[in-house]
Amino acid sequence: MGWALYDWANSAFALTVITVFFPVLLAQYWSSDVDSTVTTFRLGMANGMASLIVALCAPLLGAIADRLGRRKFLLSVLAALGIVMTGALYFVSQGQWPIAVACYVLASVGFASSNSLYDALLVDVTSADRFHQVSALGFGLGYLGGAILFSLNVWMVSSPALFGFDSEIEAIRLAFILVAIWWAVFSIPLLLWVHENKKLHEHRTLKDGFLLFIETMRQIAHDKNLVRFLIAYWLYIDGVYTIIKMAVDFGLSQGLSMQDLIRAILVTNLVGFPAALIFGRLGLSIGAKNGLYLGLGIYIIVTAAAAMITTAAEFYVLAACIGLVQGGVQSLSRSLFAHLVPEGRSASYFGFYNMLGKFSAVLGPVLTGFIALIFGSQRLGILSIIILLGLGLILLVRVNPQPTERMA
Repeated sequence: MGWALYDWANSAFALTVITVFFPVLLAQYWSSDVDSTVTTFRLGMANGMASLIVALCAPLLGAIADRLGRRKFLLSVLAALGIVMTGALYFVSQGQWPIAVACYVLASVGFASSNSLYDALLVDVTSADRFHQVSALGFGLGYLGGAILFSLNVWMVSSPALFGFDSEIEAIRLAFILVAIWWAVFSIPLLLWVHENKKLHEHRTLKDGFLLFIETMRQIAHDKNLVRFLIAYWLYIDGVYTIIKMAVDFGLSQGLSMQDLIRAILVTNLVGFPAALIFGRLGLSIGAKNGLYLGLGIYIIVTAAAAMITTAAEFYVLAACIGLVQGGVQSLSRSLFAHLVPEGRSASYFGFYNMLGKFSAVLGPVLTGFIALIFGSQRLGILSIIILLGLGLILLVRVNPQPTERMA
């Protein structure tokens, strides 16, 4: 439970900051003096920049963490970076979009990099036969915890006078402080209760971490099954992350009100909590690959429909459909990969896993941002996501889900 509570802790950042309030404040406060397509471009570049930094650093950080046996320590440092930079957004004044973007990028780097090490701890907190369920529990708690704090923030933003604010903008700014506090407090159980396996890491130096990084690259390159999975994951998770990060900006560009978007996001998270747990069960009953086929198929249908929506009611329906599969696709991907990781190398391998996830998140947001800027239409960028989801699904068919032989 201590491990899963970190999902509860940092999902508040993913929902309140990445998905909703940063895009809103960027459009209405920090970058309000330009056309919406320019703001979309700036948001896409910010998300792309953060993802690129994480993609370049995650594998090396993972190797160092594995060799030194300091995954929890590095996780706490990176989480602290994310927490401090999230709180710093409160102090950014109107029109200062470069400073806001800088804080957001650093906060996102702390969030995603700490997540990489958090994922790697999965193999230390449970046995291989429970990977699917425990991974799903983490995502389920993440949806629930994120929704609880988000609901409080929405109440605060919807009734600013009740909380002593002069405007919605002031309430949104305080939401960043609340996210930072929530993230910090609920990270404590992981730091206190989770014990990582250090028996393989005695008397190691930083140089050993660099050597392990090189060794891990070689081993992954020679494991064709693992390479197929990583490429498939890189393709389909691009679509998943792009939808998560750009949904609010897309909805605003189509004329939906902030209230409509908030309701839709709450629908996604409330549906996502039980759905993630159900997908954990599906991973045991029908297999992780079949569960991923189901989730990605629904994603493709939803993405095609999103390019044609015209009403808030349609957006709600799509939000519910996303909630059904979003956590399932992420949790089954994580647990399937955990089955393929050699013993004692989880942080190193999950570093590459998250590197590919972040490289994919570079392409998607930047691509949709450029298409919106060039063609003046956010709808066109949405359709390109189907290609990535489809190619990832096709390649996933060739992946053998059986565990790799464990190495001591």
